[in-house]
Amino acid sequence: MALKDNWIVKNLLAALVVVAVLVGLATWGLNIITRHGKTVTAPDFTNLTVPEAEALAAQSHVGVKVMDSVFVRRLGAGVVYRQSPKAGATVKKGRSIFLTINSIVPRKVVMPNLYGYSVIEARAELQNRGLNLGKLNYVKDIATNNVLGQRLNGQEVKAGDLVVSGSTIDLTVGLGSEESGTTVPRLIGMKYVRALDALHDRYLNAGRVRFDEDIRTYADSMNAVVYKQDAPGATKALGSTVNFYLTLDSAKLPAQ
Repeated sequence: MALKDNWIVKNLLAALVVVAVLVGLATWGLNIITRHGKTVTAPDFTNLTVPEAEALAAQSHVGVKVMDSVFVRRLGAGVVYRQSPKAGATVKKGRSIFLTINSIVPRKVVMPNLYGYSVIEARAELQNRGLNLGKLNYVKDIATNNVLGQRLNGQEVKAGDLVVSGSTIDLTVGLGSEESGTTVPRLIGMKYVRALDALHDRYLNAGRVRFDEDIRTYADSMNAVVYKQDAPGATKALGSTVNFYLTLDSAKLPAQ
């Protein structure tokens, strides 16, 4: 009997074909559901109006949703102040980027109790309330990056106090005796707000921030990008300052 006429062989071959087809269909379906391998870079929506952000989002194959507002006196009404995920993050196509915009009139929010939080937890809580993390002031303590105090304009601010949305809150945080330091991130090409976030990610503070002479308005300062900074990649103590310089002239950016 020829091999091709053997019913057992025929059934085995048929079963293999069915399994291969099912596996292919399952993989294809999974790729569609998860958009496997189809990612994009989140654009920077800072200082754009909502319609401008929506247009840029469409070009970049993502969506945008306004989730909150703060009041920044010198920033244009209704423009984007912050976004999540951050500009430059890798996201799936179609992902929604959540926007915090600048409100027309100031509103007040309740100051949270950040005592005992980690710096990362405290920053997230501040941002959830429409507040900003300012300077990290380190003092000796048994627990590193444990929040020990919260201040507004140099004065201790209590949990439950009403503060203007968009205010900057400085934190007093602990520093253990065995702490070894942190690495200065590369800020080149980042806008001001994103550069501050990158420094706080590494438990560092902004030092001297200089803008080019052609940057005359607050809107200009929000659109400017870092073209020069202190010691990227160097190791510094927690709470150290990093100086950086911003420009609107892309020709000043160093080659990658």
